[in-house]
Amino acid sequence: MAARFLWRAQTKLLFGATAVGGGAAAAAVANSDDPATALKLCTLVPLRLYRDSVTAAAIAFDYEYSLWGLPEGSAERQKVKHEVHLRSARRLEELCFKNGGIYIKFGQHLGQLEYLVPDEYVHIMRESMLNRCPQSSYEQVCEVVSKELGGTPDQIFKEFDPVPIASASLAQVHIAHTHDGQKVAVKVQHTHMTDTAAADYATVGLVVNTLHRFFPDVDYRWLVDEVRESVPKELDFLVEAKNSVKCMDNFRKLSPHIADYVYAPRVYWTLSTSKLLTMEFMDAAQINDVKTIQTLGIRPSDVAKLVSQAFAEMMFKHGFVHCDPHAANMLVRPMPSGQRTLFGKRKPQLILLDHGLYKELDSSTRMSYAALWKALVSSDAKGIKENSVKLGAGEDLYVLFAGILTMRPWNKVVDPSVDHLVIQGTDNERSELQMYASAYLPQITELLRRLPRVILLMLKTNDCLRAVNRTLVQGSSLESFYIIGKVSSEAVLDSVWEKRSLLSWINFWLQKILLEARLCGMQLAVWLLQLQKVLTIGNH
Repeated sequence: MAARFLWRAQTKLLFGATAVGGGAAAAAVANSDDPATALKLCTLVPLRLYRDSVTAAAIAFDYEYSLWGLPEGSAERQKVKHEVHLRSARRLEELCFKNGGIYIKFGQHLGQLEYLVPDEYVHIMRESMLNRCPQSSYEQVCEVVSKELGGTPDQIFKEFDPVPIASASLAQVHIAHTHDGQKVAVKVQHTHMTDTAAADYATVGLVVNTLHRFFPDVDYRWLVDEVRESVPKELDFLVEAKNSVKCMDNFRKLSPHIADYVYAPRVYWTLSTSKLLTMEFMDAAQINDVKTIQTLGIRPSDVAKLVSQAFAEMMFKHGFVHCDPHAANMLVRPMPSGQRTLFGKRKPQLILLDHGLYKELDSSTRMSYAALWKALVSSDAKGIKENSVKLGAGEDLYVLFAGILTMRPWNKVVDPSVDHLVIQGTDNERSELQMYASAYLPQITELLRRLPRVILLMLKTNDCLRAVNRTLVQGSSLESFYIIGKVSSEAVLDSVWEKRSLLSWINFWLQKILLEARLCGMQLAVWLLQLQKVLTIGNH
């Protein structure tokens, strides 16, 4: 009886979804000026819509039917829910790959929300969406190059490798040489990305809305809104090029002490358009390729510190943040100047790629966010609450917000020990975090609904950086939190100093003394930890 009822609900959902999404499909076809494109859309859009509807209905049916009658909190329900999560994540993965483009971008976003979505989804999406993106054929690449630059790849470039070295959700990259012999990387947008965008946004939204209708606690409509807002900017490669220039200008003007350690490839403006970007080719190691980094004479821990420093400067001082720092978008090479550390190792230079997704934090939000991290590192419960409320978490969910930012329980967040935020990365610790995420899913959903979208992107950025850091140092490091505490505190103190009143200056110096005392303690702990590592290596 229950199965029959759910089957009827699934059938109604399937037909209803097709009807709702049909308007977007018709709009996409009607707005196309190219007859060939319109014909292609007439074939592609209904097919994608059908896939979406079937997938959404299958996922909803699986959850409802499989969990039917199982008591909340029981071991059997948890086991079955894990299996349903896996099946549903696989269905969603298959849908993203079949439809491509914006769907893969959505899947990538989903895979970077560690502990904010079920771990099964994160694991499957993170493993597949970054490494198995579909490729455009060489004929399609030639079509884009010809349309954008007025000639075939062999005409525009002295050499052009038809086999891409990398492929992502929106574009793929080819190695080429200019006629004056410069080795370049040419980023070519997948064909017809913009043609199906309107329909794709609507149909992706359909899947998310369907899941939310069946499971009110699972609300990721904000993620669809974010993809709808960000992808059009990411599809304009001239915006990406300008972002890279602005990012480097910010480091030179606002963070000159590390400007030489952060680099973005030079853009060849005469060979770049909104759908094709030609950049300096970078010969460097992938940031998660620890063996190659060590072979280059660089310590992975130095890379982790540099990443923490660069993104702390962007978040707390620049207010202009690269919000897609996953492993494929960061490279490492030795400093061109040949500088070395005190240990004789080569100093790293961080190379930032894919500047399509940036977010600007207004002055008020930037200061509240910096003050929040200053309070988190300092175990300042009052400051954590005050600034969490300012950012929209509310007085009832600020503890949860602090936990999501740090991935630590509240008793650890307010622990006065200097290493209170360090994550060891053990299986037990990870299981505990997943248990908390599952238990507080309704509250997490409500928190995500409340927070400004720019802060949601900061959460996603933190998750990306946490994953990179975990690869480099096998967990989180005290040094990273020392850097975050130092840069966030400097940003807060700078804002106090700018008020230019006697009371504010007195407050500035008092805070600076307290800050230096706290940071000295953290720095001492860092030095002792490094000394312990050296002694351990010496004993072996």
